Amino acid sequence: MAQTTSSASSLPFVPRLRLGHEELMPGQSAGAVERVAVVDLAFEYPDGVARVPAAERQMRMLLERQGAVEVDCLETLAARMPRDADYVVGADGQAQDICSFVTTVVPRLRAQGFAVEVADDFPWRVLSPEPAWFADLEPVNGRPQWFDLELGIELDGRRVNLLPALLHLVGRIPAMARLESLFPAGGRPLCLPAGERDYVQVPPERLLILAGVLRELYGDQGDDEERLRFKAGQATALARLDQAFVEKPLRWYGETQLHERARSLTATPAQAAHPPPGLLATLRPYQTDGLAFLQHLVAHEVGGILADDMGLGKTLQTIAHILREKTAGRLSAPALIVAPTSLLGNWRREIARFAPALRVLVIKGGDRRALWKRLGQHDVGIVTYGALLRDEEIAGRLEFHLLILDEAQAIKTSRSQCRRAVVALNARHRLCLTGTPIENHLGELWSLMDFLNPGILGEEGAFRERYALPVERDGNAERLAELRVRVAPYLLRRTKEEVAKDLPPKTEILHTIELRGGQRDLYESLRVAAHADVRQAISDRGFSASAITILDALMKLRQCCCEPQLLGERSQGVSESAKWEYFSNLLDEQLAAGRRVLVFSQFTRMLARMGDAFRRRAIPFVELTGATANRQKPIDAFERGEVAVFLISLKAGGAGINLTSADTVIHYDPWWNPAAQAQATDRAHRIGQRKPVFVHKLIVAGSVEEEMMRLQRRKQLLADGVLAASGGASAALTEDSLRHLFAPLRPSESAEGD
Repeated sequence: MAQTTSSASSLPFVPRLRLGHEELMPGQSAGAVERVAVVDLAFEYPDGVARVPAAERQMRMLLERQGAVEVDCLETLAARMPRDADYVVGADGQAQDICSFVTTVVPRLRAQGFAVEVADDFPWRVLSPEPAWFADLEPVNGRPQWFDLELGIELDGRRVNLLPALLHLVGRIPAMARLESLFPAGGRPLCLPAGERDYVQVPPERLLILAGVLRELYGDQGDDEERLRFKAGQATALARLDQAFVEKPLRWYGETQLHERARSLTATPAQAAHPPPGLLATLRPYQTDGLAFLQHLVAHEVGGILADDMGLGKTLQTIAHILREKTAGRLSAPALIVAPTSLLGNWRREIARFAPALRVLVIKGGDRRALWKRLGQHDVGIVTYGALLRDEEIAGRLEFHLLILDEAQAIKTSRSQCRRAVVALNARHRLCLTGTPIENHLGELWSLMDFLNPGILGEEGAFRERYALPVERDGNAERLAELRVRVAPYLLRRTKEEVAKDLPPKTEILHTIELRGGQRDLYESLRVAAHADVRQAISDRGFSASAITILDALMKLRQCCCEPQLLGERSQGVSESAKWEYFSNLLDEQLAAGRRVLVFSQFTRMLARMGDAFRRRAIPFVELTGATANRQKPIDAFERGEVAVFLISLKAGGAGINLTSADTVIHYDPWWNPAAQAQATDRAHRIGQRKPVFVHKLIVAGSVEEEMMRLQRRKQLLADGVLAASGGASAALTEDSLRHLFAPLRPSESAEGD
């Protein structure tokens, strides 16, 4: 390229540009008639304009699509050619390039002395200044809770709907494409057609928000419809539209209450809620925030999840919420608390302790039908999931002001009978309490959210395609972030590290133990035989139909790691037990140091083995399993200090008990679900604990147990990805993970050891 000039003002002529267009007939271009934008360049001298007869105008040059290069090219031509020429800058299929030329290059040329004229019939006029945008919401006739959205600009007193162009754009974006890469901040604006000859320029920062909202409301496939139809439950997305229009706020028309409700719902409650009169407890600041969140949900008539860490007082916050509803005069029908059997007594005691003004009825025993009929005379009813399932018909005829599910992961399976029973209940407001809204996969979150606010996350199949598969299978961080935004207004999650600054520290210690001798040989023989059985089952029945065979094989390996005697005759008389020996020494050390110890195991037979050994050694202990008739008796004995060791099965003691006198937790064996072990640990590490808590996890090096720990970490990442601002990972058991689970014993890969 020849040397360019820095300014047209130093030339002996005035460069004049005229933006026009020509039509290329078939034969000149492929296909039908095509419009092309043409730049006429002429040079005005003091004695006239230099022109060349039209027949001699041969030069056509396709300009580069980079702004600075275009300017340099024009300046070069102006310096060396004192005659006019045509330069084709684009075609109808390249409207974005033409609009970019008009909005970016032309102003620069004018600043450098070029006289630029735009023909009246130039088909690519970019509106300047930018017109105001509007959004119009209208209810759909005959379809309650459905609304139509129109989105566009206001031009010369009329509305121009840009939704078809936006939906067309969104429809062309591949399902797995990352919007942030398509519309990077500071990138090239996009021009949308706003009429026959007009275009409106949209910056990429705005397009990023618009595309995200439209994909959420409509899905991945755009269309040329004039309005977008969505359910009222999806209205929180409307609040994000406002974020795209900062300098000139978006103007709302029609059913503006829906928009205002969405903005209010997604906003943080303006004021912390004051504890209600009659609450015999001092709420911590984060607990008053939790109460404000629960009241916020009621005010907006939506359901939600209180997902605080175990031990942060979800029960107390809920009791304060119920009492607030009563003192405000809104508890005109009873609140119903549905909880596991193990928590009935805890709820009754806690309400009596903190809110004695609430009239409570526990619905259990053989006379439940009569109790259901009396429930209307009480403020709160408490029932188990099992009893509710059996009493589904009579409970379904009642009305409840609040429906509260404690340990709500009980309905994580979308097609379970338990979930069906609670969905059928007639309740004005719904609330889920769980520290683990995601234990294994995102489908569990869908099940909870759809119970609370039906349709909020779409149909289950669509949710799986849009979120579960991209996040769990492909690690799609953008879909994960989108899901987190969608559920944020309905979910409150606080961790101990965030809010319980005064809670003593918790130290986790991973002990890796090597198998040896006969126990190691037994493990290897079991592993080889079990892996062969599993491969055969998968070959015969397929992977999904072989679950029982797979879990049975893995259980044998886990039992071998814990104690060969758990295998019965299959133990082949092996007497060595590396983990038992290690555990016995560890426990002796803890007791000698004055520690008070909780011991958890998934296997009740392992706990029985411990109990037998403790009795022989005269070590006082108490035990809690699913077979324990009076759960409160061993809890009280431990808390009074009568014994220093509490043996607990993971399933029976993972929730609903407070054991703050304990300062040591030993997990004898790992479980697939990290949340279950975390809940068990939180029996001791919770509000009321004043001593540091030490958590010991015993793992056989290089075994199935170590691979279980890796799977736990993947599941935890998935949960954290939705509940906190971090990425997710796949947590499903796959054929690839089976190869690791049935791998030969190998040296430990754990980061820590004893």
